[in-house]
Amino acid sequence: MNLSAIDLNLLVALDQLLEHRSVRGAARAAGVTPSAMSHTLGRLRAHFGDELLVGAGAGLVATPRAEALAVPVREALDGVRRALEPPARFDPSTCARAFRVVCTDHISTVLLPRVAAALRAGAPGVALHERPLFPTLMDELRAGEVDVALGVFPDALPEMRGRRLFWDGFVTVCRPDHPRLRDGELTLERFLEEGHLLVAPRGTPVGAIDEVLAGRGLTRRIVRTVPNFLSALWQVGDGDLLLTVSRRLVAEVAGRLPLRVLPTPLPVPTYTLMAIWHPRVDGAPEHLWFRGLLSSAAADLSREG
Repeated sequence: MNLSAIDLNLLVALDQLLEHRSVRGAARAAGVTPSAMSHTLGRLRAHFGDELLVGAGAGLVATPRAEALAVPVREALDGVRRALEPPARFDPSTCARAFRVVCTDHISTVLLPRVAAALRAGAPGVALHERPLFPTLMDELRAGEVDVALGVFPDALPEMRGRRLFWDGFVTVCRPDHPRLRDGELTLERFLEEGHLLVAPRGTPVGAIDEVLAGRGLTRRIVRTVPNFLSALWQVGDGDLLLTVSRRLVAEVAGRLPLRVLPTPLPVPTYTLMAIWHPRVDGAPEHLWFRGLLSSAAADLSREG
């Protein structure tokens, strides 16, 4: 049967008629006149090709066809009512689910520990599953296989929703006893002469620094690329390479790694880290709450400088 061929209100009327076995009683329950309910019964009979309810003394009795319809119609209407009810108030303290977050280890180190602490305090049943960046990210956001992605997304699809989280900038680091930087001064000339370690999460051996240099007609010598920020911070301490990387990340690991922190000798603009998600989950209560948690953690991070 084509569902578009029947008015849902007819099924509501049929349910009332089968419950009350009276046109007058069904009309009273539905808030319509007996004449209107009698007309609706006529439409139901025409639609189903059956009398459905026939007179028997002061009331009506159901035909076998109507009796067969009674339970399925009631269950179908109950299902529609449940589907149209407003969602229950979301309570993070009783939530038991996982949020799947795509990010680099930069954000995993700088932002997500704050989110994890908030989860432990207010939503102990919520798990946080982190995944690295991957080429099919947009497809997986669309399919619901990822809840939110965190990072810089210049190529995000127009359909995606987004929210700014926090800004970051760059500093340049090297090992403390770098043989050509013992005086602690890093000029642009020296910067261009030295070899560089580049973090390339997406595998592209060009970063924001290279774009700024290209605008000046300059290039630097990239000796090695790695996919992870923390790995780069560890490795730069074992050689003579320079690493230009997140100011916030360096501040987070300061004192744990033997690094010398130097101002990057060219004006590099700050950049904004974003959260992006698919509109299919835009209004879901648990997603709204989780995105609020990300924003609160980012605000705390920004207040710290």
